[in-house]
Amino acid sequence: MAVTHRSSERSPSGPPLRIAMLVPPWLSVPPPGYGGLEQVVHGLVDTLAGHGHEVTLFGAGRQHGTAADFVSTIDEVQYDRLGESLPELAHLARANQLISAADFDVIHDHTTIGPLVAGRRAVPTVATVHGNPVGEYGAVLSDTDHGVGLVAISHAQRRANPGLPWVGTVHNALNSRDVPAKRGPGRGPVLWLARFSPDKGPDTAIRACRAAGLPLTLAGKCNEPAEHHYFAEVVQPMLGDDVNVIMNADREATLRLLVDARCLIMPIQWEEPFGMVMVEAMATGTPVVALRRGAVPEVVVDGVTGLVRDRAEELPAALREVVRLDPAACITHVADNFSTERMARGYEAIYRAVALGVAPPVRRPVPLHTR
Repeated sequence: MAVTHRSSERSPSGPPLRIAMLVPPWLSVPPPGYGGLEQVVHGLVDTLAGHGHEVTLFGAGRQHGTAADFVSTIDEVQYDRLGESLPELAHLARANQLISAADFDVIHDHTTIGPLVAGRRAVPTVATVHGNPVGEYGAVLSDTDHGVGLVAISHAQRRANPGLPWVGTVHNALNSRDVPAKRGPGRGPVLWLARFSPDKGPDTAIRACRAAGLPLTLAGKCNEPAEHHYFAEVVQPMLGDDVNVIMNADREATLRLLVDARCLIMPIQWEEPFGMVMVEAMATGTPVVALRRGAVPEVVVDGVTGLVRDRAEELPAALREVVRLDPAACITHVADNFSTERMARGYEAIYRAVALGVAPPVRRPVPLHTR
């Protein structure tokens, strides 16, 4: 068993906890480029360690960049096996063998399959749900072991499947100290920053910017076969001189794009559970133009930190109007509502309640076929 990170500081909310943090085997923390979940875990781990908690991060690969101690279950990060069940199950089995009640007070699981195997653990588990908890994923979550407490990342996500054994809602957060901020409106193109997927609406972004007469940068993650196929079949035929494509930008390049952008466009075509890229954009002072889906209204203050619209036909006008918004209001909104300090406090309260057995999840019938 690895030695966990120790600090002489005491958490303001009580004595230090011994926390095992589990991430999927295909993620690097922090991410080398695009990666919302990885950024969230990085900020959470470092803030918890700063509060004096003993944090051990269980992942894959040989390196990490957090304040926690690191235990690797396999030498190489499993990028090319993203979404497969066996790599994640093997990773969880190895981690479970290393986690004992003598060493940890609580496990925080960020994997997909983890809630199903948590019953084998002698340590209580808190599991953050990072995806849309309906359909097949909803079916998996509905079979969550009774000792696991699920945490939602937005109220919209929780409303999508209220019958799951939720024990709390904690918004994702960003360490804004690591993000450069601009002082005035961005003079660059509109920015779309996401993975190339129909859910993220890059085709809608192209049409909206073209109708508004504004240039667009598509900065997309394009590593998986489905992403390559979608880009080649749908996005590439739509490209013109008014659209610049940047594939798989690293973290430094992504931040430069966000700072320079006129705005971030979020023409999502699904019920986005959170949308970390919106927080990143606002932290730099860049407002967001988005469709009203999922957690967008929880993250963006319409008319203050962005413009939220109901229909794609309304996006061109919003793209022209958005420059009137104050970058400072965006930055303040993130600092007040989406700080890693606030996120860590939320999770600390849940850890203590679950570890002490005072917050047993309540199970109700689950609508598995909700869209």
